[in-house]
Amino acid sequence: MPTVFGPSPGPRQGPNGERFDLSDAPRTIASISFLTDEAELRKLLPPNCELDGEPIVTVEHVTLTELEWLAGRGYSLLSVSYPVRYRGASESVRGSFMSVLWENRCEPILTGREELGFSKLYCELPEPRILQGTRLHTAVWEGHEFIRMAFSDLVVGAPPKSPESDGILHHRYIPSLRQVGEAAVDEMVLSPQVSSAKPRYTSFVSGIGEVKFIRSTWEELPTMFHIVNALESLPVLSPRFSYIAEVRGATDLSEQRVLG
Repeated sequence: MPTVFGPSPGPRQGPNGERFDLSDAPRTIASISFLTDEAELRKLLPPNCELDGEPIVTVEHVTLTELEWLAGRGYSLLSVSYPVRYRGASESVRGSFMSVLWENRCEPILTGREELGFSKLYCELPEPRILQGTRLHTAVWEGHEFIRMAFSDLVVGAPPKSPESDGILHHRYIPSLRQVGEAAVDEMVLSPQVSSAKPRYTSFVSGIGEVKFIRSTWEELPTMFHIVNALESLPVLSPRFSYIAEVRGATDLSEQRVLG
């Protein structure tokens, strides 16, 4: 919206309706995973989903650059996900459930929520601070820092083998205007694996990673404190894999589909 002016240009549609080539699009991924309490993580599951394997939470900060759909500009995003299996009326899929995704530009938030069903929110994602081998990423809203990711002891390594997955799952929800408390849309959607968009690593380092969700008050985060505090309540039982990678290749996500 607004639709009276025609379709909104974005990642899946250029100014003349053309598609963009993202096969060589660059991005930097900073990822931290940790094992948490299974019972606590179950509280954050979407409908018709169960945990798939160990209760491992992955927090990723991604920087996108040279985007054709933004005329060469870029932006950053930060996501929180964990492995789930969806069992619906007609199909069963497994993958990573993206519970929340923060971005620092309005345009991808709007199209990503309306066209794809991603749970996108806005925040500031400053450039990482790098000092004496330590790399620090933060998420900030109105001067309040609510997520901190720190990397250290990074050494050159090899990317891990990707787990068996059908893609990334999302919970698409739009409230009804007819009845308070009811949904106009309430469904699970999938960003399926696309072989043509398989990432190509140009550099990869791994090391020690620590992520901290900072408990916040309503005054500090009026519309997001409940999300951050729920994530802060997840105990870090043990660290898992942490890495920073330079990657090329992506998809415009036009293959997004609703799960049955």
